[in-house]
Amino acid sequence: MSSPKESSPEDTPRDDIAPDAPDAPAPDGARLPFWRAKPLSAMSATEWESLCDGCGRCCLVKLEDEDTGQVAYTDVACRLLDAATCRCSDYERRSEIVSDCVRLTPESVAELNWLPPTCAYRLVGEGKDLPFWHPLVSGDAGSVAAAGITVSGKVAGSENEFGLFELVDHIVAWPVRWPRGAKGGAKTGVKTEAKAPTGARARPRRPKANDQKD
Repeated sequence: MSSPKESSPEDTPRDDIAPDAPDAPAPDGARLPFWRAKPLSAMSATEWESLCDGCGRCCLVKLEDEDTGQVAYTDVACRLLDAATCRCSDYERRSEIVSDCVRLTPESVAELNWLPPTCAYRLVGEGKDLPFWHPLVSGDAGSVAAAGITVSGKVAGSENEFGLFELVDHIVAWPVRWPRGAKGGAKTGVKTEAKAPTGARARPRRPKANDQKD
């Protein structure tokens, strides 16, 4: 079984992923879903890709304070994000087109402090279960939007439409919050206030390995 690091998500288009990934047997004969039975580092490329809920949150442009490292989300999307479908418009070549597109790996998930609290990679990496609206739990890709998790209808525009200083006016808190009633199945969430980082000048790289996509 290859790890996500060895088998790039670029090689596994989202549309080709089976809706149900294999479960692992528990010692008592029951079946545990793979995300509860395996650490991120032991997942196959297909299992790894299926963890992405397709919310589009990590494809929003972020601002980083160069002095403190504080990161803030904006409601401005990566140039490749289709805000209606929350999918990357050129997933196969995203890293070529967007040079700072970050590829998620088990190692980077453990290090990145700006992944949304709803992100399945973050939840599983922290030893938590997936929430009820995740497609692997609900069996319905539409449950992500129904729970208010996706960026659909919340994006102000593409990054190509805004200058750096305009981005500061688009800092928002909702990408790092759990929508009301969406936390069932996950143990904890993270809430932060939307504040402009002092001296915000740099934009962190945006991960899309979790479908956009991140």
